[in-house]
Amino acid sequence: MPRPSSASGRGSRGSAASLPRPEPGLRPARRGDPVSPGARESTAAKRARAAKIIRTLERAYPDARIALDFTTPLELLVATILAAQCTDERVNIVTKTLFQKYRSAQDYAAADPADFEQEVRSTGFYRAKTRSVIGMARALVERHGGQVPRTREELVALPGVGLKTANVILGNAFGGQAIAVDTHVFRVSQRLGLAKSDDPDEIHDQLCAVLSRPKWTQTTHLVTTHGRRTCRARSPACPHCAVRALCPWPGKTKPRS
Repeated sequence: MPRPSSASGRGSRGSAASLPRPEPGLRPARRGDPVSPGARESTAAKRARAAKIIRTLERAYPDARIALDFTTPLELLVATILAAQCTDERVNIVTKTLFQKYRSAQDYAAADPADFEQEVRSTGFYRAKTRSVIGMARALVERHGGQVPRTREELVALPGVGLKTANVILGNAFGGQAIAVDTHVFRVSQRLGLAKSDDPDEIHDQLCAVLSRPKWTQTTHLVTTHGRRTCRARSPACPHCAVRALCPWPGKTKPRS
């Protein structure tokens, strides 16, 4: 998904590995590009269309929820750091053992870096993730008594935590409303014409302007689920898309006749 606990405003970024990779066909608009229907919308019209999209996705994916396994804010924070450029399924396999060994911020802070690297190796970028997790844990111990803070400003000040990660924690561990721009939200929101940028933080701010705040966290789950199951990066199932009629993306695949 690592700032005050509201989900508006801009904060510092995390490591490069925490940012979504650009998807094929998604880039900033250039002079001479065709203008999609979504780009001509007024803000009011875009908000109305966004509301219809979310209502439709709620019916299509009633089971949408965060895919990472966790029982505490600390577990979710560690899992989200490990999930950068890795599947949630792989992270859940790794954390099933990891969470049994490391039960507190103090445990992570005292971890041997070489051992921890091997424990998280299969998630990729394991050296950087080891530095982030151990550094984050030491900061929790030194600044917050070993507890995960509840504000975005404090979260993004932790090593390895950027806007997305902070919003994942705020929305799923603490029950707040926050939009977490992962690779799926980054891609799908642009295809749907709800946002346009090569900067995930810009995407976040644009989505906050058009989506209903009381549903920000669940909207993240809905859009992520839609991206995984239907609006995939390289083989989108547009003919079976629940929101096809509301989507202005010119790259939509057509039903076979």
